[in-house]
Amino acid sequence: MQRLLALVAVVGALLFVPVSPAAAHPFGDPQTITVALDPARADVVRIRWKAGGLDDLTLLGVSLGVLPEDRVYLDGAVFYEDADATALGPSSQLSAYLLDRITVADGDEPCAGTVQPPSDLARAGVTVDYACPGPVGKATVGVRTLTDLHPAYQTLATGPGNQRAVYRDGEATHDWVLGDVAAGRPSLGRSAAVQIGGVALGALLVVIVLLAVRRRRGPIHPR
Repeated sequence: MQRLLALVAVVGALLFVPVSPAAAHPFGDPQTITVALDPARADVVRIRWKAGGLDDLTLLGVSLGVLPEDRVYLDGAVFYEDADATALGPSSQLSAYLLDRITVADGDEPCAGTVQPPSDLARAGVTVDYACPGPVGKATVGVRTLTDLHPAYQTLATGPGNQRAVYRDGEATHDWVLGDVAAGRPSLGRSAAVQIGGVALGALLVVIVLLAVRRRRGPIHPR
């Protein structure tokens, strides 16, 4: 009887444990962003953000008050439903969050962001356009999304000319080369291929020279 009463007390206590958005899932697929200029405007930096996991969208929705707290279970499990992204995508809370956690600056001048209504938040993410004071050659982009829920969240970022960066807690900013300057940057993949090809060609030339020398000397007869 005492064991039963103790079990009831434990279960009763768990029922009053608050659901905390800090029960995050940062160790799955990382969130991603792409950085580029608007094809039609050299003064607009375009950022596309996409969550790594669907449960991250649910967790973010709960944190922002868009989704009810019962979407996160007492053990920290998060179960995503299609309705979560449908509710979160057009919300003003998500727009305000992205504009606060993703920033763009052209030198010392901040760029004003505008969140584009996402057509499919879960699969395509959301685009934010940042209008800068003038044509952008280089931009400093800050990304702090989801690290407020858990510091282990990371963001894989890509930009023009095969530029890459990883945003994480404590490393939230990165400088990107954009526009005509980026177009002139050598492709990292192409450069590597050229270097490998050069090494292979050099080795082949050495072999050819050695064969030519051996033929000139003729066969070596033992004495």
